[in-house]
Amino acid sequence: MLLSRLLTLFLLLVGTTLARAESLVLLTENLPPFNMAVSGGNFARDDGITGISTETTRLICERAGIECQQILRFPWERVYTQALNEAGYGLFSVARTAEREDLFKWVGPIAGEDWVLLARADSPIQLTSLDQAGQYRLGGYKGDAPSEKVVESGLQVQQSLYDKENPVRLAEGQIDLWVTSSVAGQYLARQQGHADFRVALTFGRGDLYLALNKQTPDATVDKLRTALEQLRGEGRLQAISQKY
Repeated sequence: MLLSRLLTLFLLLVGTTLARAESLVLLTENLPPFNMAVSGGNFARDDGITGISTETTRLICERAGIECQQILRFPWERVYTQALNEAGYGLFSVARTAEREDLFKWVGPIAGEDWVLLARADSPIQLTSLDQAGQYRLGGYKGDAPSEKVVESGLQVQQSLYDKENPVRLAEGQIDLWVTSSVAGQYLARQQGHADFRVALTFGRGDLYLALNKQTPDATVDKLRTALEQLRGEGRLQAISQKY
Protein backbone atom coordinates (compact mmCIF):
# COMPACT_ATOMS: atom_id res chain seq x y z
CA MET A 1 0.00 0.00 0.00
CA LEU A 2 2.80 2.39 0.93
CA LEU A 3 4.67 1.53 -2.27
CA SER A 4 1.53 2.17 -4.30
CA ARG A 5 1.04 5.57 -2.69
CA LEU A 6 4.65 6.51 -3.28
CA LEU A 7 4.36 5.48 -6.93
CA THR A 8 1.20 7.54 -7.31
CA LEU A 9 2.88 10.57 -5.75
CA PHE A 10 5.89 10.14 -8.04
CA LEU A 11 3.69 10.00 -11.13
CA LEU A 12 1.84 13.11 -10.01
CA LEU A 13 5.09 15.00 -9.53
CA VAL A 14 6.38 13.88 -12.91
CA GLY A 15 3.10 14.86 -14.52
CA THR A 16 3.21 18.29 -12.91
CA THR A 17 6.78 18.82 -14.11
CA LEU A 18 5.87 17.83 -17.66
CA ALA A 19 2.82 20.08 -17.62
CA ARG A 20 4.93 23.02 -16.57
CA ALA A 21 7.44 22.23 -19.31
CA GLU A 22 4.58 22.32 -21.83
CA SER A 23 3.35 25.79 -20.89
CA LEU A 24 4.76 29.17 -21.85
CA VAL A 25 4.14 32.82 -21.12
CA LEU A 26 4.54 34.79 -24.34
CA LEU A 27 5.17 38.51 -23.90
CA THR A 28 4.62 41.23 -26.46
CA GLU A 29 4.14 44.97 -26.98
CA ASN A 30 1.93 47.23 -29.07
CA LEU A 31 3.29 46.85 -32.60
CA PRO A 32 0.29 47.20 -34.92
CA PRO A 33 -0.75 45.32 -36.94
CA PHE A 34 1.38 42.44 -35.64
CA ASN A 35 0.52 42.63 -31.94
CA MET A 36 -1.73 45.16 -30.23
CA ALA A 37 -4.15 45.56 -27.35
CA VAL A 38 -7.79 45.50 -28.41
CA SER A 39 -8.40 48.36 -25.97
CA GLY A 40 -5.49 50.39 -27.35
CA GLY A 41 -3.88 50.42 -23.91
CA ASN A 42 -0.44 49.28 -22.75
CA PHE A 43 -1.56 46.17 -20.89
CA ALA A 44 -3.66 43.23 -22.07
CA ARG A 45 -3.92 39.46 -21.76
CA ASP A 46 -4.90 36.65 -24.13
CA ASP A 47 -8.17 37.57 -25.92
CA GLY A 48 -7.44 41.22 -25.18
CA ILE A 49 -4.56 41.05 -27.68
CA THR A 50 -4.97 40.87 -31.44
CA GLY A 51 -2.85 41.19 -34.59
CA ILE A 52 -1.06 39.09 -37.21
CA SER A 53 1.64 37.68 -34.93
CA THR A 54 -0.74 37.31 -32.00
CA GLU A 55 -3.14 35.14 -33.99
CA THR A 56 -0.26 33.23 -35.56
CA THR A 57 1.43 32.33 -32.26
CA ARG A 58 -1.96 31.41 -30.79
CA LEU A 59 -2.58 28.96 -33.63
CA ILE A 60 0.94 27.55 -33.37
CA CYS A 61 0.50 26.82 -29.66
CA GLU A 62 -2.88 25.22 -30.22
CA ARG A 63 -1.54 22.98 -32.99
CA ALA A 64 1.50 22.03 -30.90
CA GLY A 65 -0.64 21.23 -27.87
CA ILE A 66 1.22 23.72 -25.67
CA GLU A 67 -0.54 26.04 -23.25
CA CYS A 68 0.55 29.59 -24.06
CA GLN A 69 -0.53 32.66 -22.13
CA GLN A 70 -0.12 35.94 -24.01
CA ILE A 71 0.62 39.15 -22.13
CA LEU A 72 1.10 42.62 -23.63
CA ARG A 73 3.04 45.16 -21.56
CA PHE A 74 5.05 48.36 -21.90
CA PRO A 75 7.88 49.22 -22.35
CA TRP A 76 9.61 46.90 -24.82
CA GLU A 77 12.83 46.79 -22.79
CA ARG A 78 10.92 45.35 -19.83
CA VAL A 79 9.35 42.42 -21.67
CA TYR A 80 12.54 41.79 -23.64
CA THR A 81 14.59 41.52 -20.43
CA GLN A 82 12.04 39.23 -18.78
CA ALA A 83 11.96 36.82 -21.72
CA LEU A 84 15.74 36.87 -21.88
CA ASN A 85 16.27 36.06 -18.21
CA GLU A 86 13.31 33.97 -17.03
CA ALA A 87 12.66 30.33 -17.92
CA GLY A 88 9.22 29.61 -19.33
CA TYR A 89 8.96 32.95 -21.10
CA GLY A 90 9.01 33.95 -24.74
CA LEU A 91 8.67 37.14 -26.76
CA PHE A 92 7.03 38.18 -30.04
CA SER A 93 7.32 39.81 -32.56
CA VAL A 94 11.13 39.90 -32.54
CA ALA A 95 13.56 40.71 -35.34
CA ARG A 96 16.19 37.95 -35.45
CA THR A 97 19.37 40.00 -35.63
CA ALA A 98 22.97 38.79 -35.40
CA GLU A 99 23.30 40.37 -31.96
CA ARG A 100 20.28 38.46 -30.65
CA GLU A 101 20.93 35.15 -32.40
CA ASP A 102 22.55 33.31 -29.48
CA LEU A 103 20.36 34.87 -26.80
CA PHE A 104 17.15 32.96 -27.57
CA LYS A 105 15.73 29.85 -29.19
CA TRP A 106 13.81 30.86 -32.31
CA VAL A 107 10.53 29.83 -33.92
CA GLY A 108 9.63 31.42 -37.22
CA PRO A 109 9.48 33.53 -39.14
CA ILE A 110 5.92 34.27 -38.11
CA ALA A 111 5.79 37.51 -40.14
CA GLY A 112 8.08 39.94 -41.94
CA GLU A 113 8.40 43.43 -43.40
CA ASP A 114 10.83 45.90 -44.95
CA TRP A 115 12.74 48.47 -42.90
CA VAL A 116 12.12 51.93 -44.30
CA LEU A 117 12.51 55.67 -43.88
CA LEU A 118 9.14 57.36 -44.25
CA ALA A 119 8.75 60.96 -45.38
CA ARG A 120 5.78 63.29 -45.76
CA ALA A 121 4.20 63.30 -49.20
CA ASP A 122 5.30 66.90 -49.78
CA SER A 123 8.89 66.28 -48.68
CA PRO A 124 11.57 66.88 -51.35
CA ILE A 125 13.91 64.31 -49.77
CA GLN A 126 15.29 61.77 -52.24
CA LEU A 127 17.62 59.03 -51.02
CA THR A 128 19.54 56.19 -52.61
CA SER A 129 21.54 55.10 -49.54
CA LEU A 130 21.26 55.17 -45.77
CA ASP A 131 24.37 57.35 -45.48
CA GLN A 132 22.56 60.18 -47.25
CA ALA A 133 19.97 60.26 -44.45
CA GLY A 134 22.56 61.55 -42.00
CA GLN A 135 21.91 65.15 -42.98
CA TYR A 136 18.26 64.92 -41.87
CA ARG A 137 16.48 64.69 -38.53
CA LEU A 138 15.59 61.05 -37.97
CA GLY A 139 12.96 59.80 -35.53
CA GLY A 140 12.40 56.25 -34.38
CA TYR A 141 11.16 53.94 -31.65
CA LYS A 142 13.49 53.04 -28.78
CA GLY A 143 14.53 49.37 -28.91
CA ASP A 144 13.03 48.80 -32.35
CA ALA A 145 15.24 46.80 -34.72
CA PRO A 146 15.10 49.31 -37.63
CA SER A 147 16.15 52.14 -35.30
CA GLU A 148 18.93 50.02 -33.83
CA LYS A 149 20.19 49.25 -37.34
CA VAL A 150 20.34 52.93 -38.25
CA VAL A 151 22.14 53.82 -35.01
CA GLU A 152 24.64 51.01 -35.60
CA SER A 153 25.37 52.52 -39.01
CA GLY A 154 26.57 55.68 -37.24
CA LEU A 155 23.53 57.91 -37.69
CA GLN A 156 21.68 59.74 -34.92
CA VAL A 157 18.05 58.85 -34.26
CA GLN A 158 15.72 60.75 -31.93
CA GLN A 159 14.18 57.71 -30.27
CA SER A 160 10.74 57.89 -28.66
CA LEU A 161 9.39 55.63 -25.93
CA TYR A 162 6.06 55.52 -27.78
CA ASP A 163 6.07 54.73 -31.49
CA LYS A 164 2.67 56.40 -31.87
CA GLU A 165 4.43 59.74 -31.33
CA ASN A 166 6.45 59.40 -34.53
CA PRO A 167 3.65 59.89 -37.10
CA VAL A 168 2.74 63.10 -35.26
CA ARG A 169 6.36 64.28 -35.16
CA LEU A 170 6.75 63.61 -38.87
CA ALA A 171 3.47 65.28 -39.83
CA GLU A 172 4.28 68.37 -37.76
CA GLY A 173 7.82 68.69 -39.10
CA GLN A 174 9.60 67.86 -35.85
CA ILE A 175 11.54 65.17 -37.72
CA ASP A 176 12.29 64.81 -41.42
CA LEU A 177 12.25 61.03 -41.67
CA TRP A 178 10.68 58.28 -39.60
CA VAL A 179 12.73 55.11 -39.12
CA THR A 180 10.18 52.31 -39.08
CA SER A 181 9.00 49.22 -40.92
CA SER A 182 6.78 49.10 -43.95
CA VAL A 183 3.72 47.29 -42.58
CA ALA A 184 3.75 48.48 -38.97
CA GLY A 185 4.70 52.07 -39.78
CA GLN A 186 2.13 52.63 -42.49
CA TYR A 187 -0.55 50.89 -40.42
CA LEU A 188 0.12 53.14 -37.43
CA ALA A 189 0.19 56.22 -39.67
CA ARG A 190 -3.17 55.35 -41.25
CA GLN A 191 -4.68 54.80 -37.81
CA GLN A 192 -3.77 58.41 -37.02
CA GLY A 193 -5.08 59.77 -40.30
CA HIS A 194 -1.75 60.03 -42.11
CA ALA A 195 -2.30 57.97 -45.25
CA ASP A 196 0.06 60.01 -47.44
CA PHE A 197 3.46 59.17 -45.96
CA ARG A 198 5.80 57.80 -48.61
CA VAL A 199 8.80 55.49 -48.51
CA ALA A 200 11.94 57.58 -49.01
CA LEU A 201 14.28 54.60 -48.68
CA THR A 202 14.13 50.87 -48.04
CA PHE A 203 17.31 49.91 -46.20
CA GLY A 204 16.71 46.36 -44.99
CA ARG A 205 14.24 43.66 -44.14
CA GLY A 206 13.36 42.01 -40.88
CA ASP A 207 11.63 38.69 -40.47
CA LEU A 208 9.72 38.56 -37.19
CA TYR A 209 10.02 35.58 -34.86
CA LEU A 210 8.87 34.07 -31.61
CA ALA A 211 11.93 34.22 -29.35
CA LEU A 212 12.04 31.74 -26.47
CA ASN A 213 14.16 31.78 -23.33
CA LYS A 214 17.27 29.62 -23.76
CA GLN A 215 16.08 27.23 -21.04
CA THR A 216 13.02 26.24 -23.07
CA PRO A 217 13.23 22.46 -23.72
CA ASP A 218 14.29 21.58 -27.25
CA ALA A 219 11.32 19.23 -27.50
CA THR A 220 8.96 22.16 -26.88
CA VAL A 221 10.73 24.30 -29.48
CA ASP A 222 10.57 21.46 -32.03
CA LYS A 223 6.82 21.06 -31.47
CA LEU A 224 6.26 24.75 -32.10
CA ARG A 225 8.42 24.74 -35.23
CA THR A 226 6.62 21.70 -36.62
CA ALA A 227 3.25 23.28 -35.92
CA LEU A 228 4.31 26.49 -37.68
CA GLU A 229 5.39 24.64 -40.82
CA GLN A 230 2.14 22.66 -40.88
CA LEU A 231 0.07 25.83 -40.63
CA ARG A 232 2.18 27.55 -43.28
CA GLY A 233 1.68 24.61 -45.64
CA GLU A 234 -2.07 24.76 -45.09
CA GLY A 235 -2.20 28.46 -46.00
CA ARG A 236 -3.45 29.43 -42.54
CA LEU A 237 -0.77 32.11 -42.01
CA GLN A 238 -1.55 33.87 -45.29
CA ALA A 239 -5.22 33.96 -44.33
CA ILE A 240 -4.34 35.72 -41.07
CA SER A 241 -2.19 38.36 -42.81
CA GLN A 242 -4.95 39.14 -45.29
CA LYS A 243 -7.27 40.10 -42.43
CA TYR A 244 -5.08 43.08 -41.61
